[in-house]
Amino acid sequence: MTTESPRWFKSSFSENGGQCIEVADNLVGSLGVVPVRDSKNPGGPVLNASAVSFASFVAGVKAGEFGAV
Repeated sequence: MTTESPRWFKSSFSENGGQCIEVADNLVGSLGVVPVRDSKNPGGPVLNASAVSFASFVAGVKAGEFGAV
């Protein structure tokens, strides 16, 4: 069991428009998850994606599988 806290960050590509997510990749090794949250609501809900699922999602974004945003 770990008591390590997430170390949140958002992409350096994020603009200051308020529509960003933050991730914490420091829990992959100990828990195998990548927590994700809304940067506008840091006290709100957190989605814990498995490391494999998050990596697949990022690869899909990079490949343009989700269309233009």
